[in-house]
Amino acid sequence: MSARPTKYVFVTGGVVSALGKGIVAASLGRLLKARGLNVQVQKFDPYLNIDPGTMSPFQHGEVFVTEDGKETDLDIGHYERFIDENLTGASSHTAGAIWDAVLRRERKGEYLGATIQVIPHITNEIKSRIRRIAETTPADVVISEIGGTVGDIESLPFLEAIRQFRREVGPENVLYLHVTLVPFIEAAGELKTKPTQHSVNELRRIGIHPDIVVCRSKEQLSDDIREKIALFADVDRRAVIACPDVRDVYLVPLVLQEEGLDRLVCDQLDLPGEAGHLGEWADLTERIAEMEHGAPEVTIALVGKYIKLQDAYLSVHEALKHAGLFHGCQVKVRWVDSEGTSLEEARRELAAIDGVLVPGGFGSRGWEGKILACRVAREEQIPYLGICLGMHVAVSEFARHVAGLEGANSTEMDPETPYPVIDLLPEQKAVEDLGGTMRLGRRAVDLAEGTRTRDAYDEAVIHERHRHRYEVNNLYRERLAEAGLVISGTFEEGRLVEVVELPGHPWFVASQYHPEFKSRPTRPAPLFREFVGAALARAQARTGATVTAGLS
Repeated sequence: MSARPTKYVFVTGGVVSALGKGIVAASLGRLLKARGLNVQVQKFDPYLNIDPGTMSPFQHGEVFVTEDGKETDLDIGHYERFIDENLTGASSHTAGAIWDAVLRRERKGEYLGATIQVIPHITNEIKSRIRRIAETTPADVVISEIGGTVGDIESLPFLEAIRQFRREVGPENVLYLHVTLVPFIEAAGELKTKPTQHSVNELRRIGIHPDIVVCRSKEQLSDDIREKIALFADVDRRAVIACPDVRDVYLVPLVLQEEGLDRLVCDQLDLPGEAGHLGEWADLTERIAEMEHGAPEVTIALVGKYIKLQDAYLSVHEALKHAGLFHGCQVKVRWVDSEGTSLEEARRELAAIDGVLVPGGFGSRGWEGKILACRVAREEQIPYLGICLGMHVAVSEFARHVAGLEGANSTEMDPETPYPVIDLLPEQKAVEDLGGTMRLGRRAVDLAEGTRTRDAYDEAVIHERHRHRYEVNNLYRERLAEAGLVISGTFEEGRLVEVVELPGHPWFVASQYHPEFKSRPTRPAPLFREFVGAALARAQARTGATVTAGLS
């Protein structure tokens, strides 16, 4: 295998955004991996931000953090969950980062006074990044998703780069896969292929002839529709792949396998390997199908400030789904706005809830509402999971109402608080860049024996991903511990608090790290698994229902 040249698949999208290019790319990666191939997936985004780290979740959705601490697009999370590989910053590229790299070299004089242009300098940088992931990993196939929609001016340099790339590495080593929309027009009562025809024509106009067209639609494509698309797109009929809507994104790999996508890709790229059995993924799809018929429901209140765009908490939502699949229950997420609520309103709203989750975030908006939700969960014995900011919420609430530190707070929310139980480390306070004070990426966490967290992981040392700048203030650790807060996880031999929990509560655990980033559909994150398990027990106590847990 190592003697074979790396093969490259480029995934583009047309007609409209949000078609699911990332899911198609991730699903193809899963199918090729099932054939025994080494697969790497990467994303090129056309926006001018260096990375998504400082972008508003309302506009962009969540920021997904890789093992090496790179702040990336949420599609990188899809890739990891589908192909079950820990990716790095080499899998995420933006137009901003590419232009920045070129302009930095220009300022250093590395171009020897040449006029810097989109072609060849920007396109060369894009091509070098495409190659880099193949050169630094044992990849048989590199799948590159090109963000945006064909026809957007921002995407043109990327499309030009992948057009050139085919000529440089040889047509036998490159495949273009175009994801497009075949809309159903209610008034006409039929699917329409014209948007797909125009999208393919736009690609061909700039020199890219798609080898495969993946058609997103509400329903299955008829033979006539397939034939028409094949004719106008100038592809084989079997290269028109139907990808109709399904009830769960984890069913997409099976749909595409049944359409023969992986076989077609392997044939066109001369890749070895027989059609692989999806194994545990096939078991997962069977479990999803089983849960359509009478699975118990668990309702989780996700208390946040970005609830109008649920993609802002995408990995959290997926991790809850993974845990639900493990326990054989449907997890229903109730999105709770943390702004402008009172204690009594919080008690009423959470009375019929099976679990409360406060996710990560930044800024003071909605902070006090999260404190109230946490208090209700603690006092009413409702399972609670806090993540990053959710741990700061738990510590601040406990300090105020149990440890007797009235007005305790995070200095992020109140710089003048009398009890700064959450604060920047002293060495961080002089750093002005927003990214300069962040702890990002994989860190080792030591778990204390005899704690719920240690039992959940069944390991003494774990490695989880971080994205934060504020910490539990060590000056208050002893006071909090005396009041009953258990510090169950620490970093650097106890220097920093990583996990806290409350004994005697059905489940009250909060972590500084983000366990959702490493959760997988077939292997849920331990904290999410135990949290949903506790929530299920609460739901069963009300209904008297039982369910057998555990992925088969």
